[in-house]
Amino acid sequence: MFRGASAISLDSKGRLAVPSRYRDMLMNQCGGRLVCTIDVASPCLLLYPLPEWEAIEAQLRRLSSMKEAERRLQRLLIGHASDCDMDKNGRFLIPAKLRQFASLEKQITLVGQTNKFEIWSDDNWQAQVDKDLAAQLADDEPLSDNLLNISI
Repeated sequence: MFRGASAISLDSKGRLAVPSRYRDMLMNQCGGRLVCTIDVASPCLLLYPLPEWEAIEAQLRRLSSMKEAERRLQRLLIGHASDCDMDKNGRFLIPAKLRQFASLEKQITLVGQTNKFEIWSDDNWQAQVDKDLAAQLADDEPLSDNLLNISI
C-alpha cells in the first residue's frame, strides 16, 4: 500500500531515489522492477511495481485495436511504458522523454496511490491540489454511491 506525498530531488542524471520506507516493500514485491508511463488524464507519470503493471497491461491487451479510443489508450500507455529497475541505493532513472512529458526538473513530488505512485513536478502537484480542493468545495453534484459508502 503506497500512500502519502514525498518531496524528492532528481539527481543530475534524472534518477529518483525511492523513499526508504518503500524500498523493502518494492524489493519484496517486485525485486525493484518498476514500470513508468504517462498519465493520460494529468501532467504526471505513473509508476507501477512490475506485477501491478502486468495486470494493467493484460487489461490493455484485451482492448480492441479496431476501436480508435481503445487503440489510442493502448498506444499512449504501452508506447510510453519504460522498465525502471531500482539500483542498490533505491534509485532508478526516469527516461528523458517521460521527464519532459511531466515537466520534471529538480524538485518533484512522489504521491502514493495504493498500488502505484504518481510522479509530479512540484509546481504541477501544487496546482492539482489547489484545483482538486476548489472543485471539492464547489461541487454541487450529488455524491456517487461509491462516495456515499465511504466513512471518513
